Amino acid sequence: MAKKKKRTSDEPKEEYEFVATKFDEKEFILRDIYGTKVLLVVVLMSVVLSVVCALLWSADLWYVGVILMILLTAGMKPLLLRMKFRVDMLETKTMLGNYALFLLLTLGLWILFINPPFV
Repeated sequence: MAKKKKRTSDEPKEEYEFVATKFDEKEFILRDIYGTKVLLVVVLMSVVLSVVCALLWSADLWYVGVILMILLTAGMKPLLLRMKFRVDMLETKTMLGNYALFLLLTLGLWILFINPPFV
């Protein structure tokens, strides 16, 4: 069995002092509010596109709706820039989340709108 090492008082103890990094609370809140505004615009674009796609579905042009959905997802960043949003303020993972939300919400609402209560 291994023996415990005896600590002598001659060995110096290691002292660790926690130093907090600078945190700008105002900038954090502004970025969060800005990200929420962009998210709301993405949701509104998704609702509008899903209504358009549902109308195209009734005209047997469903493939145009799919193409529109893909093109708007790919062109979301330039479109937001034209709307005077500073997309560079948002993190990459936030924009990826917005892309995924746009695709899934558009597809989900499109499926909802082509079913009997809405037709």
